[in-house]
Amino acid sequence: MLICSKHLLSNKLSALYFSGMKHISVRFYLPLVVLMLILSACHTRKAAMKGAPGEMVKPQASVVEKYSELMGVNKDAIQNGRLYAFIDQWWGTPYKFGGQDKDGIDCSGLAQLLEQQVYNINIPRMTSQQVTMVKRKYEEDLQEGDLVFFDFDGKKYSHVGVYLQNGYVVHASSRRGVIIVRLRDPSIYKYFSRAGSVFEVPVSAANL
Repeated sequence: MLICSKHLLSNKLSALYFSGMKHISVRFYLPLVVLMLILSACHTRKAAMKGAPGEMVKPQASVVEKYSELMGVNKDAIQNGRLYAFIDQWWGTPYKFGGQDKDGIDCSGLAQLLEQQVYNINIPRMTSQQVTMVKRKYEEDLQEGDLVFFDFDGKKYSHVGVYLQNGYVVHASSRRGVIIVRLRDPSIYKYFSRAGSVFEVPVSAANL
């Protein structure tokens, strides 16, 4: 009886030990699994750019959902897949004066890349030069891809964004990085200076 009791006690202790280890393992690995899932989601949430510059490509469903809701437009208004995939890829990139990569980008660098990669149009690098490439428009006539200029810090045409639709603009903010805002947002609208459509100079022709 004593021997049986010892075996029984030993079995119970073993069961408790492995049960405890199981709970420890779950407590240890579960946060790691959750973290991996979050990182995976962050990595895959950026929309891929399909097609070629200047080509009208159907947008991904996730892009349509995201940007139609953000700008308060109907889903069928989101037509240019390359435009919104480009914005999605650069969204949140920090501002860096003179930068033009994912480590940091400035307003004119973003506008230049967008016009090249989305519309296959070449524009200069500096805002003071970019403004010479636009045909002036009234605010109510603006369309996707038009450039919008601001006079920040008392300097003429010192900041640029790209018009989207329903009064929204994408730009590289010095404080918030690449972001979409309303053109009539009081923080920037008071600096609004000029806007217009870009003269269509294809990248290939500009490089000849």
